[in-house]
Amino acid sequence: MSLKGSCLCGGIGYEIDGDLSPAMFCHCSKCRKSNGSAFALNSPVKASDFKLLSGEHLLRSYASSEDAKRFFCETCGSPIYSKRMSMPEILRLRVGTLDDDIAIEKVSHIFVASKAAWDDIHDDLPQFAERPE
Repeated sequence: MSLKGSCLCGGIGYEIDGDLSPAMFCHCSKCRKSNGSAFALNSPVKASDFKLLSGEHLLRSYASSEDAKRFFCETCGSPIYSKRMSMPEILRLRVGTLDDDIAIEKVSHIFVASKAAWDDIHDDLPQFAERPE
């Protein structure tokens, strides 16, 4: 499967030549702040399957912890993916940046102990206070 995605301004374009792993809704404060929303829907993707097609010069990163960096467009601010330095072979794609319509398996809500008080979860997916082991 080949999927394409981009940032809001279109300066960054990417392609994924492989499968998306099941996605998780992350409610941690870092995902909320970096996405400006109640959560981020993230899907693990093999770094070897991810290819920037355009805008490499626009891609910036922010070290949100000792082990994690968040990559985003310097022009429009769209979050593209995050990566743990301890797991460089896996990217956590921000599913909302995909241009292709897909049916993606959603498996859980994580970091619900720190979810926004004004947000309600309205599905039957498993919920975890932190990241499950």
